[in-house]
Amino acid sequence: MKRYLSVVSLQEAKEALAGTPVPCREKSVPLMEACGRVTARALFAPYSVPGEPIAAMDGIAVRSADTSGASEQSPVILKDAVLVNTGNAVPPGYDAVIMIEEVWKEGEAFLIRRPASPWQHVRPPGEDIAESEMILPSGHRIRPQDIGALATYGITEVPVRYFRAGLIPTGSELVPPGTRPGRGQVVESNTRLAEAWLAGHGGECTRYPPVRDDPPLIREAILLAARENDLVIVSAGSSAGTRDYTADVLADVGRVVVHGVAIKPGKPVIIGAMGKIPVIGMPGYPLSALTVLRELVSYLLSVSGIPVYGCAEIDARLTATLHSEAGVDEFVLVSCGNVGGQWVATPLSRGSGVQMSAVRSNGYICIPASVEGFSAGEQVRVRLSEGMDRAASAIVVTGSHDPALDVLADILNARGTGLFSAHAGSMGGLLALRKGDCHAAPMHLLAENGDYNVPFIAKYLPGTGIELVCVAGREQGIMSKTGLSLDDLPGKRFINRQKGSGTRMLLDHELHRRGISPRDIPGYDREVPTHTAVALAVRSGEAEAGMGVASAARAFGLSFVPVASERYELAIPVSALDDRRVQALVDAVSSPEFRTALEKMGGYRTELTGARRRVP
Repeated sequence: MKRYLSVVSLQEAKEALAGTPVPCREKSVPLMEACGRVTARALFAPYSVPGEPIAAMDGIAVRSADTSGASEQSPVILKDAVLVNTGNAVPPGYDAVIMIEEVWKEGEAFLIRRPASPWQHVRPPGEDIAESEMILPSGHRIRPQDIGALATYGITEVPVRYFRAGLIPTGSELVPPGTRPGRGQVVESNTRLAEAWLAGHGGECTRYPPVRDDPPLIREAILLAARENDLVIVSAGSSAGTRDYTADVLADVGRVVVHGVAIKPGKPVIIGAMGKIPVIGMPGYPLSALTVLRELVSYLLSVSGIPVYGCAEIDARLTATLHSEAGVDEFVLVSCGNVGGQWVATPLSRGSGVQMSAVRSNGYICIPASVEGFSAGEQVRVRLSEGMDRAASAIVVTGSHDPALDVLADILNARGTGLFSAHAGSMGGLLALRKGDCHAAPMHLLAENGDYNVPFIAKYLPGTGIELVCVAGREQGIMSKTGLSLDDLPGKRFINRQKGSGTRMLLDHELHRRGISPRDIPGYDREVPTHTAVALAVRSGEAEAGMGVASAARAFGLSFVPVASERYELAIPVSALDDRRVQALVDAVSSPEFRTALEKMGGYRTELTGARRRVP
């Protein structure tokens, strides 16, 4: 059985990378193509700016000696002065400028009431930059403000560093983007991710055609890429499975330094070389590939003279306990927001293949190899993957899932407010609200008295003022392909929502009312976190039936048999209503745009959309 050549620590992997830096090249690019690139050499001013004494104010150019003794009581009339505007050259022989506000015209002469000191309001030659002075050092990432300065100083071509990267996707199961994958097929996306990542750091990438799981073909592709590039990345084929050949092929034609790094996700990564050309074997799972690019390839670029800048780091309160394997640096994606003046971080799915975790996240945390996890409520260090301002403007919503939340997120984003939604079920959202882990909690909890939400808020948040904002009335029912009803569920393969969700509580209430035992429903214990996950499982045939909202059934073309109508509301602390982000959320719920979108989706009643009630 194949095994990893070695499993080393993250630090040891970085030390191995430092031994084979990427050979960087140099070329000149037009000034307006240089922003974001890295200077290959220091840039020096070809001339001084300004090149001669110039006026710093609108006024008159004078000889300072001629103004001696001027005062309110004894004004001086100057017959030898020249009108100048800001930026005009000061004529030779004149050494000061008096602001026009301090000058009175006296026929062809000028009257002043204050003396001028030598070189007053005059910019000397080279005040901005002197000829031959350095504008930018080598290894500097060029910013927009640098572009403006370079233009002023006469630089039209900029020498920049770049490298050529060859990206090789491997796997007989790969199909190109735009192709709907069939059974056993996977859309090839990792080299697109790598190209986007590397291009942002000056990489000029060549994506080679996918290579089947055939050692001679992989060998040929690596040899070609190493001849044509300064860095080679092989996607997939780095694990220890029966069809993972990259390490063996690379060891045969070059050298393998590391095969296996104690990181999660991303453990199977390969670090090797073809002569002086570094070769990275990147795991096939998307989040593994992302981790390798962020933690290892970025480090490789930095030791190769290409600066890699990260976003800000913040301390945040973790909303859920995270367990981790000792001896492994684990990277966990989170959605992060500021709630009540405190940053909170909610972990997202840790599955290596769940690309939407990367899309939905705005940061990540590292669980060091020396610890076995973090507890809920613990302060953790979050490395943001977007700007601090953007993260601070986001609203955090935790609770019951509904497709309507995606519509709200889209409306809010267009208005400058992000929305991060964690699908924790109605009870999970209520508890998150109690702990201060979110701004709002979507919920639809049916009480014994027939009311929704209010009795549960009174029980779990006593004494806390809560504003309930109605998103919509909605239909809950049984989704299937064959028109199954709730009474038909015994003996049918079922897919369930998680414990604590309002849907699960409604299902259990209705089963009990009908005298149906959950033990008679195969799959009752299999849980998924969203209505769309239920619908997808039914459509794919993994289950014959599931309970969810009508809009999800309609979106997936499923039969829907109603069970109950319910009130889906956002629970918001009254104390948070003055928050600009919360007000933006309430406004979005009440907007005609949102109501129209719900009616178009179907399965919602909008007569109460935006209605508010307060508890207590």
